[in-house]
Amino acid sequence: MTTTTEPGPLAAPAEAPVAEATSPAGQPRVAVAALHDALLGAWPQWRAAARARAAQPEFWKDESLSMDEHRERVLSQCHLMAKDPQHQSWLAFPERLGGRDAPGANLAGFEEFAIGDPSLQIKAGVQWGLFAAAILHLGTPEQQDRLLPGAMDLSVPGAFAMTETGHGSDVAAIGTTATYDPDTEEFVIHTPFRAAWKDYLGNAALHATAATVFARLVTGGVDYGVHCFYVPIRDAATGRFLPGVGGEDDGLKGGLRGVDNGRLWFDHVRVPRADLLARYGQVAADGTYTSSIDSPGRRFFTMLGALVQGRVSLDGAAGVASRIGLAIAIRYGAQRRQFASARPQDEVVLLDYATHRKRLFPRIAETYAMHYAHERLLDLFDQVFSGRGDTPEQRQDLETMAAALKATSTDFVLGTLQECREACGGAGFLTENRLTSLRADLDVYATFEGDNTVLLQLVGKRLVGDYAKAMGAQVRTGQGKARFVLDRVIDTALHRTPLRAAVQTVADAVARPAAGAWFDAGSQHELLAGRVAAKVEAVALALRPARSADPVTGQAIFDRHQVALVDAARAHADLVRWDAFTAAVDATPDAGTRTVLGWLRDVYALTVIEQDLAWFLAHGRLSTTRARAVESELDGLLRRLRPHVLDLVDAWGLGDDHLRAAIATGAERVRQDEARAYYAAERESGKAPTPEKSLKARAR
Repeated sequence: MTTTTEPGPLAAPAEAPVAEATSPAGQPRVAVAALHDALLGAWPQWRAAARARAAQPEFWKDESLSMDEHRERVLSQCHLMAKDPQHQSWLAFPERLGGRDAPGANLAGFEEFAIGDPSLQIKAGVQWGLFAAAILHLGTPEQQDRLLPGAMDLSVPGAFAMTETGHGSDVAAIGTTATYDPDTEEFVIHTPFRAAWKDYLGNAALHATAATVFARLVTGGVDYGVHCFYVPIRDAATGRFLPGVGGEDDGLKGGLRGVDNGRLWFDHVRVPRADLLARYGQVAADGTYTSSIDSPGRRFFTMLGALVQGRVSLDGAAGVASRIGLAIAIRYGAQRRQFASARPQDEVVLLDYATHRKRLFPRIAETYAMHYAHERLLDLFDQVFSGRGDTPEQRQDLETMAAALKATSTDFVLGTLQECREACGGAGFLTENRLTSLRADLDVYATFEGDNTVLLQLVGKRLVGDYAKAMGAQVRTGQGKARFVLDRVIDTALHRTPLRAAVQTVADAVARPAAGAWFDAGSQHELLAGRVAAKVEAVALALRPARSADPVTGQAIFDRHQVALVDAARAHADLVRWDAFTAAVDATPDAGTRTVLGWLRDVYALTVIEQDLAWFLAHGRLSTTRARAVESELDGLLRRLRPHVLDLVDAWGLGDDHLRAAIATGAERVRQDEARAYYAAERESGKAPTPEKSLKARAR
């Protein structure tokens, strides 16, 4: 069970009131308020308090500011957060230092700050989720007690100096070194060439006075791999770099202008031995290195895994931004009218067009799927980092799930915000309606905390490794090997030859099942789980020769199947989301809400199937008849959801102060009502001009 940590009596009030259900009589109705409460998740008080704070004007993004002004505003917002009497930004830190030892509650609230300004979320994330978290997770208790208070109360603004210009996602290959000098008991931090400069670092351009610097630890002539060091970089009083430290401002970026990203370099900067963050590796006074983790590779991944919360929070923030964009576009689409309807005096509401439903409703479905999967990820994160379920297996599962969901959700949000922008026409391009600005700010989410393609490769390798282990366990006995061979023969007969498709086509022609019977939850699971299994198996078997090949040949084999590996990882993420969505539907107590959520889950499943329909056909997983039915089934579901879509969006609990887009907060409704009233008055008065077409029709 997840521990619920509640804010104290001074916590911010809950967010804006949620509308009541608006579904027509005689249809299933969404219990909007109850669904909203359920969507707040395992830490509702902290999520609601953070959302309410993001609705306060002092935390809003001001689009009129210059880059320099924006940076100072965001810094002042972080200071307001640090002074918050509830210390919501301190939730993850130890109770002995003023925190609450509540890592899950911390991230549940943190991701909501994207509502106010993504720059605030990222700058706060750098300070408390990266710089301070590195001290917390990589430091010893003594180092935590000494270094964390300044990081927590923002008296020591910090940078997280891992990424280098020449090595982004490949942290193991960074060039910065930390060479131990036993004569002075100091490490000498040095960037030996330009590509080793630390780059794209939040807080580095202006505000940071210290940094957690990742460097290759060298002692006694041995390179012990990447470790983390606490390094002062600026004089707090003057803001000037300390001796041996230099850097540059990254300057104007495509988004997140309120974050002062910059570069750092080090010219033989000396730091005391005590400032090696030494939880996983220690150096004695004489230079002897020791570690509780003997394997260099496992030690490296353990240290990086301790910082997985960045990927977890980005997955959550992508969901928040998707909800903002879709809420704006759906509200606008429910009010905006365009082109004459069957009644000449009225134009058609955008949401009543099939094309508009197709471009937006499946994205609402996937956003719900993302949310439910993210709640599972948050729970797993809390189990590991609270210590209640901190096992090597759980950590590995957390890292894999975080990589899969972060990579796919941050890709999804960019496409969603662009689709929402286009669905709002020219109004969507106006900065006052937030969509273009929000997309620009979210753009970099696709590459920081791990490039999405690289993360999906890691997920794919984990899936292939698990497959190999499972097969190895089966074939160690003669019976196991026979079972494995038999399973593969059956699968080939059914799915990789025309047999399965032919049998299915005949059955389809005879049975003609009722609409929807082909795509119930059981069928969806069979199709989606079977797709993952088949894609993982195909890649695993294709990569098997690389294990015994020379390095050059092995790399060539991997290169030939790299795209398929990433494709298998994406399929895995789809299945994780479907499983979480289905579990949430089954657990929904209200019958009407459960029905509508079930339709929405079906939309998600059929959209995933439709997007990969060629694979399902090519591998005999669907007959041509069933494949053709996907489009019509999906269209029917979207029409069925039309009366409920505003309820589903309202359940997200985003009020006008969260959206802050004129077209979604009343401006469009006022324009439409004014226009309709004008034409109605003209018709009633008899002053309306006669259309030319009417005159010609009378003449005929």
